Amino acid sequence: KTLNTDLGRQLGCSELGLRLWRLSPGQASTRHRHRVTEEVYVVLEGTGRLRVDDELLTLPPFSAVRVDPASVRQPFNDTESDQLWLIVGAPNEAANTAEFTDEQFRFHYPDGPRAMPPELGATPDEA
Repeated sequence: KTLNTDLGRQLGCSELGLRLWRLSPGQASTRHRHRVTEEVYVVLEGTGRLRVDDELLTLPPFSAVRVDPASVRQPFNDTESDQLWLIVGAPNEAANTAEFTDEQFRFHYPDGPRAMPPELGATPDEA
């Protein structure tokens, strides 16, 4: 399970999403996109690996990348060390998937909610 701290909620942010994610080796976040939220991914520890659309990024500690809302993104860890990410997004977009319509679900998760990157052994049928 991915360790995830919702700092935005803890701090009472209404317009800003702010999370810390720790990805252990072999873990990945959900491959997703947003309708309106622009996000910045900051690597705090480890070597960050992030797929944005068809581009594969390798990010050293203390580097960042901005991702526009429509781009499909997925941080993942195919290294041998933990990664610690700070993810900042605005405007804060509700993501209660239990309330999503089928169309909303397919938009946000174009490959389904459990798609793993090929770098972690996913086959094209799984992604």
